[in-house]
Amino acid sequence: MIVDSPRHTPRDEQDASIIIREASEKGTLLSVSGRGTKAEMGRPNQTDASISSASMSGVTLYEPAEMVIAAHSGTPVSEVVRTLAAKGQQLPFEPLDYRPLLGTRGEPTIGAVAAMNISGPRRIMAGAARDSLIGVRFVNGRGEVVKSGGRVMKNVTGLDLVKLMSGSWGTLGFLTEVTFKVLPKQERMATLVLRGLDDRKAIGALSQALGSPFDVTGAAHIPSKDRQGASTLIRLEGFSVSVDYRLNEMKRLFNKRVTFMDILEGRGAEALWQSVRDATMFNDMDRAIWRVSTAPTRGPDFAAHVARSIDAQWFYDWGGGLIWIAAPVDGDAGASVIRDATREYGGHATLVRAPAEIRSIIDVFEPQTEAVMTLTRGIKASFDPAGILNPGRMYAGV
Repeated sequence: MIVDSPRHTPRDEQDASIIIREASEKGTLLSVSGRGTKAEMGRPNQTDASISSASMSGVTLYEPAEMVIAAHSGTPVSEVVRTLAAKGQQLPFEPLDYRPLLGTRGEPTIGAVAAMNISGPRRIMAGAARDSLIGVRFVNGRGEVVKSGGRVMKNVTGLDLVKLMSGSWGTLGFLTEVTFKVLPKQERMATLVLRGLDDRKAIGALSQALGSPFDVTGAAHIPSKDRQGASTLIRLEGFSVSVDYRLNEMKRLFNKRVTFMDILEGRGAEALWQSVRDATMFNDMDRAIWRVSTAPTRGPDFAAHVARSIDAQWFYDWGGGLIWIAAPVDGDAGASVIRDATREYGGHATLVRAPAEIRSIIDVFEPQTEAVMTLTRGIKASFDPAGILNPGRMYAGV
């Protein structure tokens, strides 16, 4: 196993350890990936070789009674989802699929879900991927195998390191196995659709719904566009009797404020939430795509600020706390305007889709203070002293 080959697909953790140790000794920079479905995200790779978890696949532990599943990092998400569905369970955080937005093919991996903390609409109820991740195995930049966390909730140690790895984008280590806690799959899903609300009223309605005792599992708002009116979406899941009760209570809650309400169920509702999850309404646009996390009450002001300066389209998820923005590709892809808005209204913005030449010259992730960057460099140096793993993928020089 030598590092002179530009592409590495280790068969197991030992192979990965040898490859990374040799790369560290030779100073060979490695791009870290699963099956390449998100290669067009982040800053463009400037590396000598790559290491992929594609050949490290398979569920290694599944205990339905304990509601825990573990899998090699290269395992397709679809395989994990099928395994869980066979026992009436699911990943709590509803990971989004970037393939339609990025125009990529292949199978997203469960390791990438952990490494990028990929979370969908159910995050507002069940938490992010990081919150369900209870154990990891990975190879650090020295080629050392590290185990942190556990396989059952009652015997989990080292959770701080587990959380640190989630969202690190492969810059701290090459994940080889991940363990998640899971939840039962709900019997029924129904969506209450409020029609015709402007952004501010819609976010107010979503905040009221989320503050109610009715266990909302999805809260999104799609502003009016062309001839399509605005839709405010409130999702409820659970036993059928419970969903009926909560729908009726939710309708009473908004009866005096909203003139038009619909209830959507079945495949139509599933497709709608998939489009919210994956931002598929932006698929065919020749635009840069941003994800902005901010306080829900500041969301409408944030979007209005951006719209005053550039021709932008947007919609809200997470009750208004997540804004997907489609901005013109020319210039800096709206970066200066969006960064100005994060300074004014708080939050952080990530450039999800843009040509490589733009991603190479602007900050793809929210710029950090010098104090935070000093801490980031220190953590990076402790895990990857030679700086060989995904260098510069998140921030220049790190």
